[in-house]
Amino acid sequence: MRTMDVVRAWGRILAGRMPSLSIEITRKCPLSCPGCYAYGQDHLGAGEPINQLREFEGSSLVEEVLALVDFHKPLHLSIVGGEPLVRWREITRLLPELDKRGIHTQVVTSAVRPIPLEWKHVQRLNLVVSIDGLQPEHDKRRTPATYSRILQHIRGHSITVHCTVTRQMTRQEGYMREFFAFWSAQPEVRKIWVSLYTPQMDEKSDEMLPADVRARVLDELALLKDAFVKLELPSGLLKAYRRPPLYPGRCVFARTTHSFSSDLRTAVMPCQLGGKPDCRQCGCIAAAVLEAVNRHRLPIGIRTGTIYDVSRVLGLRLKALRRVNTERPLRKQADADGVRSLRNPVRNAG
Repeated sequence: MRTMDVVRAWGRILAGRMPSLSIEITRKCPLSCPGCYAYGQDHLGAGEPINQLREFEGSSLVEEVLALVDFHKPLHLSIVGGEPLVRWREITRLLPELDKRGIHTQVVTSAVRPIPLEWKHVQRLNLVVSIDGLQPEHDKRRTPATYSRILQHIRGHSITVHCTVTRQMTRQEGYMREFFAFWSAQPEVRKIWVSLYTPQMDEKSDEMLPADVRARVLDELALLKDAFVKLELPSGLLKAYRRPPLYPGRCVFARTTHSFSSDLRTAVMPCQLGGKPDCRQCGCIAAAVLEAVNRHRLPIGIRTGTIYDVSRVLGLRLKALRRVNTERPLRKQADADGVRSLRNPVRNAG
């Protein structure tokens, strides 16, 4: 995260806006990955499940997304799904428009189909490919987005590999080292990111990391982070994984990101994971990165999070004040119209 990005985000917060936007651009996906949060029963709370929501396509999708972006004016947009490549034609039209608006766009995909080569010319694009473990485990979990397809479909691109560590990846010694070595050797890979599986409250599943296993994984990652240049695991990020925010109200990511589902109307709450995530076991890299920034102390001794908290309160108050100042002339006009109606009841009735 560059200094200028922080300054711009701070400006959005002072204006009472959220600097980030996340959109589930489609509810469709050819995969059936275990533990996928988007298709969880409570992903959208008491609302309809995502596979029953309306969704847009073609020109309507492009226009609706741009309208949402122009309303919220984010600095950063994450396009997720479903599988975004289901809507690759629409995204191909969207990316240049988003780039013109100065928006940094992140497309998170399984690379189940060829990624359009036009995308590599978009300046403000981060292409993230989700890869869950070494080939035997990944291919079993994510067919038809197999290793062979991914290697073929990322050709000619510069990508970020994103791996979510699940329990299955922790049973073999040296597993993560082998994974990092393989993907570090691929010329298309620019960076490697690591998340930990985040369960829902009261969840019991094979993907979950028991507390002792989670601690062991983080110890191993702390040793591996200096062994692979492409692996982005700063110490602050690992500390945030060890001690995540305990509830959404303290999570900077949740408080600075608007998330919408495929109808572009339904909000995904409390963060893009939806449902009732167990924040005590949060392993979301976006949440951890912003928490690391939140805890960073400036040379003057003030925690960055303190500046954020003050700025957010000030921004919300200024936003409320702007709303009052906007509504006041409208109320005066309405009052004046009411007085005129009382003075001229016959004429106004006619």
